Order: sequence, then C-alpha cells, then structure tokens
Amino acid sequence: MSNLPRYLLRNCMLWADRTSLLGQIGDITPPVPQEKLEEMRNAGMIKPREIKLGFDKLEFSFKMPGLDPAVIKLFGLKPGSENPFMITGALVDEDGTEHSAVMTIRGFLKKADSGGWKAGDQAENDYQVSVNYYKLEIDGQELIEMDDFDIKIGGVSQYGGIRSALLL
Repeated sequence: MSNLPRYLLRNCMLWADRTSLLGQIGDITPPVPQEKLEEMRNAGMIKPREIKLGFDKLEFSFKMPGLDPAVIKLFGLKPGSENPFMITGALVDEDGTEHSAVMTIRGFLKKADSGGWKAGDQAENDYQVSVNYYKLEIDGQELIEMDDFDIKIGGVSQYGGIRSALLL
C-alpha cells in the first residue's frame, strides 16, 4: 500500500429519479450523517458529558445552471411520495488506483429555487432533498446505511439491541 494520498474525489455524478444528469450539475452537497447529542450532568458527576440520542435529519442539495423540467416535476408531489437519487464519485489514489463511491438515496425534493435571473449571467438553480434513506458504499463495500429506524455501520446494525428491547 502506498503512502500517497488516497480516495481523492476526481469527478462526481447525480441521478434524479433514475435519470442521469450528466453534464447538468454544478455541484452536489451530499447528506451529512450527524449524531444528535445532548449535554448531561447528573448527581455525583464532576463534569458534563455528551450522550447520544439518535441522529439529525438528513438532506442533500445540488445546483444546476439549467432549469430542467424533469427535475422540477419532482417537486411538490403528494405526501408519501419518494424519489430515488444516486450520487456517484470517481475516487482516485495518487498512485492511480481508481475507486467507486455510490450514495443511494430516497427522499423528496423539498426546495426548487430558480435563483436570480440576469441577462449575460449564468443562472443557478438550487435544489434541496429531504432524505429518508441513505447508503454509502465504496468499491461495493457498505459503509453506512440508515433509515428512520436503524443505522448499519459496515453492515452491522447499531440499534438491533434497542429494537429487540422494543419487541420489534
């Protein structure tokens, strides 16, 4: 194994509702899994500590210079409607080794901002997606998978014991 930098993002891609947006995306801000923490200091403790209380909601956003009708039609669908999204990345080590990153997402388009329009300037359309399901894989290896009820790290449920305690 080389000591050179590895897994560097060289290019990325987005699919919205199974449609390739090749050459259409300005930039993508992927979902950011973040633990929900609360500070606690109970009797007898000499300092507070953070305790884990699940996870914050997930969302992702992307920007497009074009006003794509197929993407706009994903906005405002009835409650319970979800669309599949997929973000892919080409990761390349400095020794030339190539890797594939895939984020599989289900959710709904919650914001379709067509921004400001000005003649002679490129428009920037900003979209935000509320994420109900998220999975990150690199080279086919599942790293994170989460939905509203569980999170798996490396394919191992982190809430299996809690779900069992709830008789689920």
